[in-house]
Amino acid sequence: MKFYVPRDAAAKALGADAVAAEIGRLAQARGLDIEIVRNGSRGMMWLEPLVEVDREEGRVGYGPVMPGDVAAILDGSAQSLGPVEEIPFFAKQNRLTFARVGLIDPLSLAEYEENGGLIGLRRALGMSGEEITREVTESGLRGRGGAGFPAGIKWETVRKAEADRKYIVCNADEGDSGTFADRMLLEGDPFCLIEGMVIAGLAVGAKKGFVYMRSEYPDAIEVLDLSLKVAREAGLIGRSVLGSGQAFDLEMRVGAGAYVCGEETSLLNSLEGKRGVVRAKPPLPALEGLFGKPTVVNNLLTLGSIPIIMAKGAAFYASFGLGHSKGTMPIQIAGNVKYGGLFETAFGMPLGELVHDVAGGTATGRPVKAVQVGGPLGAYFAPEQFDTPFGYEEFDGAGGLIGHAGIVVFDDSADMLGMARFAMEFCAVESCGKCTPCRIGAVRGVETIDRIAAGEAEAVPLLEDLCEVMKDGSLCALGGFTPYPVLSALRLFPEEFGRAKEAAE
Repeated sequence: MKFYVPRDAAAKALGADAVAAEIGRLAQARGLDIEIVRNGSRGMMWLEPLVEVDREEGRVGYGPVMPGDVAAILDGSAQSLGPVEEIPFFAKQNRLTFARVGLIDPLSLAEYEENGGLIGLRRALGMSGEEITREVTESGLRGRGGAGFPAGIKWETVRKAEADRKYIVCNADEGDSGTFADRMLLEGDPFCLIEGMVIAGLAVGAKKGFVYMRSEYPDAIEVLDLSLKVAREAGLIGRSVLGSGQAFDLEMRVGAGAYVCGEETSLLNSLEGKRGVVRAKPPLPALEGLFGKPTVVNNLLTLGSIPIIMAKGAAFYASFGLGHSKGTMPIQIAGNVKYGGLFETAFGMPLGELVHDVAGGTATGRPVKAVQVGGPLGAYFAPEQFDTPFGYEEFDGAGGLIGHAGIVVFDDSADMLGMARFAMEFCAVESCGKCTPCRIGAVRGVETIDRIAAGEAEAVPLLEDLCEVMKDGSLCALGGFTPYPVLSALRLFPEEFGRAKEAAE
């Protein structure tokens, strides 16, 4: 009998370790022959700790499980959820990047390979760098961490660059509130990232890669460290990848917690041991990146999508999605929702369907007031915009951005003036200080919002003008995107800014 108990950080925070210990204790006391597998999370956070049991008749789920529930599960008297794949939240998904997460032991390379792993890498080893890059380009894969730049174009730029050394850098500095997909993939399927980075190295001629990890993810750091050791011992990375004679090695570097290091040039500075500040462009990192050499800098989810593209082919991946938004997106649902978690689906699902049908509306039962998409610097969407399809151009046309695809839901009790102030204050605190619009603009923004709250109606147009200056003048996404939540809150909920004046009077 096999028990699957997630080692995912969210599941552990809810008591998964205590549940696993109780399963082991009771099984030993009863003389039962069992195996406990610490898998990744299936992504349904309201059910964590979600325990799955395989009695040789297929896996069935129980959750949320507390230590006191274990005896009934062992007796067979506990009410199960049935097969996890049949739970509606899970069954509606198109799981490509996250296909193995929650299914396998994340530290077992054998299980990874049994479930489709390394097929893409073995195919790539028989192709030229140009052929690999063309496959990625034709898949339509775009960067999953920010503005959605086509991954194939970035790779081709690095491939064609002439240099004695090139690098692959994975941006795993997942600092946006309401996002957790990077962490979940690392903790649940780390070999997926490793395989994707090796393929990227083969494509552009790089022999070295770095994973830049945020220090706030101790569980992901532990899993990646262990998986790199397994990969090196198995010949997946090192001097001869799978015995091919082609070299590619990987290292992990842990940042110090600066939000701005999620921006690629600040990240590169940090990797080099410098202060994490934004670099002016040009030169682009693809030409002069890490240590001044051509560098592919991709988000973890981008690189994690490469194995399925190479295994199934560009046409297969491109068959999912909408318009120029190809493939699937792991959407992270958080905030005031009934069903929060990770939901991977093809681009194109309307925002309202995600909020109401998938997430089940608000946990409080109150009406949805707004949804912020794309992290703390993403725009707010009101219910009248919920027909917007989940796609890069579609969100851009509606005044927002997808970013890392975290959506945070607010009910009708939310204070939008206060939320606008939070965005400005966040930028003021986290700014690296490189450019004036971000460094000074955010501070002036907080002051201006406080003036509006004090009843100065004439400060409203000043706030709008300030946001335009920040948006057009900042060197990186931090200052450039801060106006999105402020302007969307101001334009969607003008009465709340006006009420501040009334309250002051």
